[in-house]
Amino acid sequence: MTAGKKKIKPDAAFADFMARAYVMEIDASERYADFADQMEVHNNLEVAQLFRKLSRIEGLHAKRIVEEMGWKQPPKMLLAWRWDDAEPPETAPVTDLHYLMQPWHALEIALRNERRAERFFARIVRSAKTPAAIRKIAAEMAEEEREHVRLIRDWMKRVPKPEPGWDRDPDPPVYSD
Repeated sequence: MTAGKKKIKPDAAFADFMARAYVMEIDASERYADFADQMEVHNNLEVAQLFRKLSRIEGLHAKRIVEEMGWKQPPKMLLAWRWDDAEPPETAPVTDLHYLMQPWHALEIALRNERRAERFFARIVRSAKTPAAIRKIAAEMAEEEREHVRLIRDWMKRVPKPEPGWDRDPDPPVYSD
């Protein structure tokens, strides 16, 4: 974000927007960390490592927002915020996880997340009701998300796409209460 070149003296609407962007990044980081934990439980260490890396990247995005806003403390996560879907735009639902998934699947989840985030910011840019300062930073964030989409697509080219039947397990785990 170019806003980071100088400390921003935000009005309330701008600060609220940036707090929401921060929460999006934190939610994504935490969900990827949860996914990594689950993959470790299932001894799927390669995918766990990939989810840990995605978690760190999202955490760095959140840290950058705090630094660029000049906040001494990150904003509090408000449960009252509403999103278009059940999850924040950059957070994958837990139902996307499968214990036998492969790195390509993890990247596919990340790709969907980045696309949703890009669409979220693009809608803000197109909204005539949105103040100009927020539209400007939302446009920058949408472009960053488009770049993340490009990076993930490139990354996906370097990992094998799973064969059909990748999720078949002749001895699936048994859960007991």
